Amino acid sequence: MSLTLSTPFVRLMPFIFVWVWSTGFLVAKLGRPFAEPFTLLSYRFALALVVLWLITKFMASRWPSTWRLAVHCMVVGLLLHGVYLGGIFQAISMGMPAGLSAMVIGLQPLTMALFAGLMLGETVSKRQWLGLVMGLAGLYLVLGEQFALDAGSIFNGFSGWAPVLVGGALIGISFGTLYQKKYCHGVDHLTSIWLQYAAALVFSLVIAFTFETRKVDWQWQFIVSLTWQVLALSIGAVLLLMIMMRQGAATKVGSLFYLVPPAVALQAWFLFGEAIGWQGLAGIALIATGVAQAVWPKT
Repeated sequence: MSLTLSTPFVRLMPFIFVWVWSTGFLVAKLGRPFAEPFTLLSYRFALALVVLWLITKFMASRWPSTWRLAVHCMVVGLLLHGVYLGGIFQAISMGMPAGLSAMVIGLQPLTMALFAGLMLGETVSKRQWLGLVMGLAGLYLVLGEQFALDAGSIFNGFSGWAPVLVGGALIGISFGTLYQKKYCHGVDHLTSIWLQYAAALVFSLVIAFTFETRKVDWQWQFIVSLTWQVLALSIGAVLLLMIMMRQGAATKVGSLFYLVPPAVALQAWFLFGEAIGWQGLAGIALIATGVAQAVWPKT
């Protein structure tokens, strides 16, 4: 069965999604030292499959009516989880700063707006384009405050493949999200996500067994990180994303991703005492204004 949601929760979904999605950067930082990227992702996807299987049984969820629909869901899983998460985790393991990775991924609303026009026939208004560009400018203000943006300091100390991987991750999440909206319409949310993770697990296992040692240091930090990644991110946040994509235009949903880096910055300030200066605050205000421009209905 598909999930039926109350109106108050629907209104809160964007805010819940942004917060949960933003915590992925924090818990990934906690768990990365204890496992290689695709080994960590393999455990994450495998455990998510177990939990989701139990939920689908309890909810009596319907599986796709045709093999074609099931394959479409698996393609989404390869793009949205395998390529996106794999690219980000691998790039960071190669020494690329998480903030710089987020800066590249911050282009997602723009790429989604472009792909939405090509794939879904959605019209992006001038006001929405203005909001998207404002959000991008604000994103760079927020992250630019925390990183020296001269070429010598950015690209010194990590593999040249890292930016390529993050660029691939950007394409993966943008194209995968729109592919899901176009080709997986009508598929039960829970079974669709299960099929996505099944494909992503095969993808991550192939890479882990080919290139990694697959060793894990089972410290409490890793266990906490893995638990949150499975329950909150792999199930909760992805389910919210799919629901929002079915209920709203892709460009509007994509604009919410602009709010993730500022949410990360605010939580890092609260949890770890990382300072936010005037430039960062100005960037957050610009992002909020840009998102409002892109997602609020016309009056």
